[in-house]
Amino acid sequence: MPAWPGGPCPQCGEDMPANLVHCQTCRELLNNDLEHDTVEIPAFHPLKELAVCSDAYPVGYFFQCPDCRKELRVHKKYLGKQVSCKFCQAPFSLKIDASKAVSQGFYTQCPHCRKELRIAHKYLGTVAACKFCQGHIQLLEKPADPV
Repeated sequence: MPAWPGGPCPQCGEDMPANLVHCQTCRELLNNDLEHDTVEIPAFHPLKELAVCSDAYPVGYFFQCPDCRKELRVHKKYLGKQVSCKFCQAPFSLKIDASKAVSQGFYTQCPHCRKELRIAHKYLGTVAACKFCQGHIQLLEKPADPV
């Protein structure tokens, strides 16, 4: 089957460039070897809906007081600072990997339903589902630096 060499359309006479299948004006087939029914239009199959995955970052952490052993919910702005327990007033320094005060997990808001989630550190860097709305969440340690 030779390609259309270019020239006037056999139907309307309009000059058409080379390598076309149909006339751009009247849609006539330019190659005599082709027939109108040789191209079958495939059936439409809708694609499976992709899950929306939103990023979530720790808002704060759960620590155990080194003196009274009660759990404290602490915002991330206090990391690395000297704080005191709200139950026994014992002072201690907050670090995620410190030997005296070890974080037991963190909390964040679901970006889909805005409910607070308590999450273990082992899930950082993974994709999880919200226990309330089943929305997909990518749990990241900190926001990426702008480029």
